[in-house]
Order: sequence, then structure tokens, then C-alpha cells
Amino acid sequence: MPEPTQLQKTYKRIQRQFNRATRDYSMLHDGDRILVALSGGKDSLAMLKLLAERSRILKPHITIVAAHVTMVNIPYKANLTFLREFCSANNVELHIAESGFDSSTDKRKSPCFLCSWNRRKALFTLAQSLHCNKIALGHNMDDFIETMLMNITFQGAFSAMAPVTKMDKFPITIIRPLCLVNENDVEFFAKESNFPKQEKNCPHENGSNRATMKELLKQLENINPEARYNLWGSMSNVQPELLPPKIEKKQ
Repeated sequence: MPEPTQLQKTYKRIQRQFNRATRDYSMLHDGDRILVALSGGKDSLAMLKLLAERSRILKPHITIVAAHVTMVNIPYKANLTFLREFCSANNVELHIAESGFDSSTDKRKSPCFLCSWNRRKALFTLAQSLHCNKIALGHNMDDFIETMLMNITFQGAFSAMAPVTKMDKFPITIIRPLCLVNENDVEFFAKESNFPKQEKNCPHENGSNRATMKELLKQLENINPEARYNLWGSMSNVQPELLPPKIEKKQ
């Protein structure tokens, strides 16, 4: 038997982490109809492939549909021809939605926040119209850690994202099946699989706090190669007795 290629080894590792996340965080249940948020980036493409493969397993039985939201006033563009072909090759139905925003309406919010909020709103609307009870987002482990670092630094709060989030205002549950997957693995898999890059990149992506936190994470890994996994573990290993107590502000 020939030795597995590096691509095959990497995809097997991604599969193991995906399966562990969906199992440990109880993401998938029999009868789920899941809308995959397909941005066209490496994470969402890998996630769609994994979920499409998982949908062909009988128990629990799940159904997958995909959605791509285009933002009319952001020069960010995915290769729609490739997305359609990719979904077809994975036997997944693709829906295209359109959204936009006016950044002048709320100067307190960054363009990244407004873009994300409006794209998410479009996904919720589409999910309900397609009778989906879950939306799958492609956040990987790095995204969780970077969010935690941003919240600590800019909000003074120890928080990040949850692998599973049940929405209050919509009958929708958000799942993040790549939460245990290292971004480096997804990058390698996407490159070796010849996934196309975005035709136009977001003009705000390199000037955001997230880009700064991404660089900080790299620096922390230079100090300690296990930093990524220790930071992830810290989110479920909070020791309140070793932290300052919360002081209620006097009126």
C-alpha cells in the first residue's frame, strides 16, 4: 500500500477534528436541515465538503444546503462559477442571496461589524425560508482564539464564541464544526486542492483588530509552540478562585 500523501494526511487530521467537534459539542441531530454559509473562502469550502460527506452517513441523518451572500457595496467577490461547480460536485444545493449596508448610518460600528451583521441577517432570513433549523459557520480554532484575545484587549471580557449557539430571536441554532481545526491545516488543504482565491479581497481585512490578533497569535506561538492549544484549553479551564472577584459599582 502506498504511503499517504501529505494532503491525505492533512485531510484525515481535519476530518478527525471535525468529527470530534460535532460529537463533543452535540452539533448534529437526526433530521437536521443545515444551511452552510459558503463565503468562498478556504474554511467554508472545507466545511461544506466535510458536512456533505457527513450527510451521506445514515445516523444521525442530516440534510445540507448552501448559501452564498454577496455584499453589493463591498469590493469583495467570490468565484461564483467555482462555487456552483463545487456544490454540484458535492451534491449540495446552492442559493445566492444579496445584502448591503451604509457605513455612514452608524459611525460607532466598524465596516467589518456592519458587513458581518448584515450577512448574518441575510443567512437567518434564507435559513427560515428554506426550513433549515441550523446554520453552519466556518470559524476555525484560530478564529476562536483571536476573538478571545480581542475581547480581552478591547472589551475587558474573557469571552470568545460558542461552538453551538441557540438564537433567541430566531428558531435557528448556529454551529461551528471547524472549531477544533488548525487554520494552517485548512490553508494547506485549500492550496493543495487548488481552491481558487477570492477574486477581490475585502479592503478592510488587513486593517482590522483581527489581523492584529492574528499576528499576536503567531508571536505567542514563537514563544511557545503549544500556545494555540493552551489558549483554546484556557477557555474551558477557568479558575474563578484564582481571579479577582467582580466588584459591583456603587450607584
